[in-house]
Amino acid sequence: MSQLLGIIQRLQSLQETATGSEPSQRFFEVEGEKRCSVKYFDKSGTYELEVFEKGEKPQSFQFDNIDIIAIEIFDLLQQ
Repeated sequence: MSQLLGIIQRLQSLQETATGSEPSQRFFEVEGEKRCSVKYFDKSGTYELEVFEKGEKPQSFQFDNIDIIAIEIFDLLQQ
């Protein structure tokens, strides 16, 4: 299984476990270091990607397409 497929499966799992009141959240790590977190908002059907970089304030980005956010996460994990 490719890493990209694994990311998509984790994002789909977020959709399936989402409840209307609280967004579901997952963290993506490389060698124990958190690179980003993803929240899925069931009401709007959107994802929020929060990117963690050492020494900087986390940045947040909104996505409504599972494929695009999966590619962004894949790129973050390759760095």
